[in-house]
Amino acid sequence: MLILGLNGSPNTAGNTVFMLNQALEAAEEMGATTKLIHVAELVETADKLFCDACTNPCAGVCYQDTPLEKLFELIRTADGIIMGSPVYFGTVAAPLKLLWDKSRALRKEKALVDVVGAALSVGASRFGGQESTVRVLQDMMLVHGMTLVGDGNYLDDPGHQGASAQKPAAEDPQSVERCRILGRRVAMVALATASLRQRRKGLIYGDQVANGGIGT
Repeated sequence: MLILGLNGSPNTAGNTVFMLNQALEAAEEMGATTKLIHVAELVETADKLFCDACTNPCAGVCYQDTPLEKLFELIRTADGIIMGSPVYFGTVAAPLKLLWDKSRALRKEKALVDVVGAALSVGASRFGGQESTVRVLQDMMLVHGMTLVGDGNYLDDPGHQGASAQKPAAEDPQSVERCRILGRRVAMVALATASLRQRRKGLIYGDQVANGGIGT
């Protein structure tokens, strides 16, 4: 079971990374394998920084043979994805938006359908746009058909939309705990929904089509 943490901040050692590490550590305690990805370092390796829909459907031309292509290959194997972003002008930071804009090929493949998704954010102010940023991240994942979870489970409490913090995140103990609950939740639901992803992969690659697919 692989859970990825996508750091949408240009800072590789900041508050967003701290929060993602808390969530991933908790997921590991539930038996998951995790990997933290610094998105900003990879999106800029594409031939074009911005998606201009140069092919439709997307053929991934602008990032072929780049580290970004390898990231998309890794994302295809994920059972869960936790997206983290600082609040930039009330919404998600550019690196994650650039990445998701270039993920059209994955959507064509239905590669993220039933992958478990969760979001976290951090802002300079207590009411600085953290929840709106989480909702944007969730909307981005929903368009891929992902299964969204918040920061709640039966071992803790029902939670809310996701985890959020005011920087410095390390000095926000409630946020630290919500990040850890979020990580546990992603791992638990990823384990419980593994059969859905296996069935989806079988249908996409034709293993079950001849036998009637989902109805069998």
